Amino acid sequence: VQLVESGGGLAQPGGSLRLSCAASGFTFNTYAMSWARQAPGKGLELVASITTTGTSTNYADSVKGRFTISRDNVKRTVYLQMNSLTPEDTAVYYCNARFLSQYDYWGQGTQVTVSA
Repeated sequence: VQLVESGGGLAQPGGSLRLSCAASGFTFNTYAMSWARQAPGKGLELVASITTTGTSTNYADSVKGRFTISRDNVKRTVYLQMNSLTPEDTAVYYCNARFLSQYDYWGQGTQVTVSA
């Protein structure tokens, strides 16, 4: 099983980044997918989640209206479009795949830094 995040980096306040997570080694379209983040000195925060078919999404209040999660089951990839970034969005962002309560996989993370 592999979850490989990409797209992180440095962005200016008010800017945008798009994260991608490429999945392999499991039946992607049967797993709910999520993005979580961990800021320096803070715990893990669930940012956004999406159901297997992509028809339902949920967001943390801190990112609602600014971030959009989506998935492409053919490409086995989940995305996180991040707009109107603020320094408070600085964190390591992790991709998660979950199948009911049986299987739970995490990527290695990608750093997002928002700074002028």
